[in-house]
Amino acid sequence: MWLFDKDLWIEIFHTLSKNMFRTFLTMLGVIFAMIILVLLLGSANGMSNGFNKLFAGTASNSLFVWGQSTSEPYKGFERGRRIQYKLEDADILKKQIPEIEVLAPRIELASHRGTVSVYRNGQTSGSAVYGDYPEIDNITKKKLVEGRFLNETDIQDSKKVCVIGEETYKLLFEKGEKAIGEEIRINGVYFTVVGIYKPNNNINIDGENAVFIPFSTFQVAFNSGDRMGWMAIAVEESTPVKFVESQIKSILKAKYDIHPDDERAIGSFDMSEIFNSITAFTTVLKGFSFFVGIFTLLAGVIAISNILLITVKERTQEIGVRRALGATPVIVKRQIVVEAIVLTAFAGLVGFAISVGILSLLDAMFGSGDDFPFVKPMISIPQFIISFVLMVGLSVLIGLLPANRAVKIKPIDALREE
Repeated sequence: MWLFDKDLWIEIFHTLSKNMFRTFLTMLGVIFAMIILVLLLGSANGMSNGFNKLFAGTASNSLFVWGQSTSEPYKGFERGRRIQYKLEDADILKKQIPEIEVLAPRIELASHRGTVSVYRNGQTSGSAVYGDYPEIDNITKKKLVEGRFLNETDIQDSKKVCVIGEETYKLLFEKGEKAIGEEIRINGVYFTVVGIYKPNNNINIDGENAVFIPFSTFQVAFNSGDRMGWMAIAVEESTPVKFVESQIKSILKAKYDIHPDDERAIGSFDMSEIFNSITAFTTVLKGFSFFVGIFTLLAGVIAISNILLITVKERTQEIGVRRALGATPVIVKRQIVVEAIVLTAFAGLVGFAISVGILSLLDAMFGSGDDFPFVKPMISIPQFIISFVLMVGLSVLIGLLPANRAVKIKPIDALREE
């Protein structure tokens, strides 16, 4: 097979090594082009991974629903009627909407975003106090620093236990003081601390100065009855959240006699919109990076074609002698094209190695941080394969220009060349 012809490769390397400085300068364009391409793609991947890390622990296909005041009179009810959900609503929704994967009823001791005074040994913390089911951890995952989160036994036995945030801990306990097993007081009721959490650095729904107690305990301790503040809902990945949201609102509007066109009575927040926006942004960023990188690479490959055109001119006599000795146009063209491929491929691999080193350095500097969305900024294997194949394909196309110029040289004219 001609590709493994030893003489062919000796000729190619002899030609390229004739003027090493010019060859090096020729490769610089492709080296820098590959560095730019890989850095752009790697940075886009790093940002995408960073966003995934930033939002880890929050269900992407989630929805929050709460009651507000009506804005339309309906069935004898005046506008401004406050909608107060009941615990039975959660069971109704789960039975009627099979696309709901997780539904966690929630209730807050004070008003939404309000705070309650929490006491311990003369120390006070103005904290948000939530009554929750363990399922809430499947929607907004808590990073436990110590201890555990609420469990089913806490719900069944209405245990007076709680999980507190780091900020709550700092306000109620001395630095380094043991909190697990200690008691705190909320509205005259004592609760035993079983866990301490720190918030995710993403969409912070609950904050770090919060206290979570079992929903059943909340009902007994604070006489909330069957009231429910709002619902945190996780939807099946294959189902659009908007579809489930519209079903939920239809069921609740019918149950609470809300006007079908009343858009204010039921409040909701679709978490998937944020995730979809971020996904779209990172996808566009990757596409733009690849587009810019490929055109930069094309500029570098064109520089190789220009140099090969010069070398073809310089090698007019050599080509004429080879043609006179029986070298066919295909053989001459093949050598020029292979030279273009060798230059491009070698320069591309050098640029790839340099850029991977730069990305590794960036990852070491920023990848371990929780605040900066930049994690594992590396080019993927499919991206590398596509980039390398395109680079080689461009080198073949660009190499055909000097190759065609070479085969057009007539042997007799070439031999006369001074």
